[in-house]
Amino acid sequence: MKRTTDVSIAEIASLERTSRSLEPGPEERKHLFESALSYANDFLDANLETKAYQKDEEHRCDFSGYFQKPGNLDDLLVDLKKYVDTPGINPASPGHLGYIPGGGLYTSAIADYLAAVTNRYAGLYYASPGAVRMENQLIRWTAELVNYPKNALGNITSGGSMANLIAVTAARDFKEIGPENSSRSVIYFTQQTHHCVDKALRIAGLACCPKRKIQTDSAFRMDAQDLARQMERDVASGLIPFFVAASSGSTDTGAADPLNEIADVTEQFGAWLHLDAAYGGFFIMVDELQPLFAGIERTDSIVLDPHKSLFLPYGIGIVLVKNGNALFESFHYTANYLQDAYNARDQLSPCDLSPELTKHFRGLRMWLPLALHGTKPIIAALKEKWLLARYFHKEVKKIGFETGPEPDLSVVIYRYVPKKGDPNAFNEMLVKAIQKDGRIFVSSTNIDGVFWLRAAMVCFRTHLKQIDLYLDILAEMIAKMDR
Repeated sequence: MKRTTDVSIAEIASLERTSRSLEPGPEERKHLFESALSYANDFLDANLETKAYQKDEEHRCDFSGYFQKPGNLDDLLVDLKKYVDTPGINPASPGHLGYIPGGGLYTSAIADYLAAVTNRYAGLYYASPGAVRMENQLIRWTAELVNYPKNALGNITSGGSMANLIAVTAARDFKEIGPENSSRSVIYFTQQTHHCVDKALRIAGLACCPKRKIQTDSAFRMDAQDLARQMERDVASGLIPFFVAASSGSTDTGAADPLNEIADVTEQFGAWLHLDAAYGGFFIMVDELQPLFAGIERTDSIVLDPHKSLFLPYGIGIVLVKNGNALFESFHYTANYLQDAYNARDQLSPCDLSPELTKHFRGLRMWLPLALHGTKPIIAALKEKWLLARYFHKEVKKIGFETGPEPDLSVVIYRYVPKKGDPNAFNEMLVKAIQKDGRIFVSSTNIDGVFWLRAAMVCFRTHLKQIDLYLDILAEMIAKMDR
C-alpha cells in the first residue's frame, strides 16, 4: 500500500543505516566481549600485586573529548586503565582496608552483564514478572535472616543512603510526623550513627526535629539507660519520642548496639526503632556472631548493604520494613500511563515500595552469586574477616600501638603514641605515609578529639597475608618515624 506523506522516506532510510551501527553484529560482539574479558582478566590477575592506592597525578583526562568520532575499544581500554583504573583507591584490592570495602564478586559482574544486555525493567511486575519475583524473594530471604514476619516488605536499592531514606520516610508517614508536630518529634542517635541517616532525615523534611545524642559505652555501643533517661525527660517536657537510629556495625568502629535493651526502651515510649546494619547486617549468618544481633526482630526497619558484607559490587542496598503496609503507603502511586501495569498484580512492584520508577535489574547481581556459590563460602569469608580483625587487634599492640575495644565485627581502631610530640599529628602523618606507600590502603577517623587509624577487614580477597604485610609496614614505619 502506497502512503502519501510529507516526510522524506529517503531521509528515514539514511538515518536508519547510520543508527544501525548501535547494534553490533555477531563477529563484532564477539570481538568486543573478548577484548573486555581480556581486560578484566588482566586486571584480576595483576590485582594481588597492584597497589591498593595511587595518587591522581598523571592520570587526568577530559572524557567528553572522545565523543566526536567512533573509537576503537582496544584503544579505549588502554585509556580506561590509565585514567580510571589506576589512580585512587582500588576497591577490588585485597589491601583495601579503608572505609568499608566489599571487593566485587566476579560472578556478580557476570550477572550485571546479563542484566544490561537483556535490559529487563525491574520496576513493575507487569513489565518483568520474573525479575520482580526474584527481587521479592531475595527480600524475603533477607527478611528471614533477621527474623522479620511474613508481612514485612522491602526494596533492593542503590545502596545504604537510599535505603535509609526509604526507612526514614516510612517512619515519618507511619508516625504521622508533619509540619504541625515535627518540632516536637525527637530523634535519638549516637556519635557512631552514619551521616547518611542524618542526611535522610533532612531530605525527608525532618531537619527541624529535636535531636538527642545518646551516650555510648567503652565499646562505642549505644547506652540504653541514657536513651531511657533522655526519653523520660522529653516526655515530661511535652515532646514525642519519634525515631531511634541504632547500628549493627558502625562505620567508625564496627560497634554493634544492644538491640534488646534499646527495643525495651523504644517499645515503652512508642518510638520507631531503625537499625542501620548496612555494613554489619549479613554477619548475622555467622553462628558465633548471632548474639550480637539478639533483638534484631524487634526493630521497625533495617538497612543492609550486599555490596559490603555480601561482597557484591557497589550499587546494591536493601531496606526492610517490618510493617510492610507502612512502606507501601509511603511510596505507592498510580498514574494514567501505568493503567495496564496495575491491572496485572500477582506481586507487589518495587516502584510501589521506593522512590524509583525506573529501576534496572539489580537483583540478578545478588541472586546469581548466591545461586552459584551457595552461602557456605560467604559465611566462611565473613567469619575469616572477623577473626582477622581480632588477630590484627592483638598483633598491632605487640608493635607498640594503642587499640580501641576488641572488635565486635571486623573494624579495628588503633593509634601510636610517639616518644615526643603530638600523637594526633603523628598518626595523621603515619596514615599519609601508609597511603603514599600504597600497598595497603587504610583510612582514619576522629573520635572525641582523638585521631585514630582504622582497618576494616571486609574485602573477600583480604587474607592473613595482607594483614601480616600491613603489620610489617607499620613496624617499619614506626621504626623510622619515632626515633
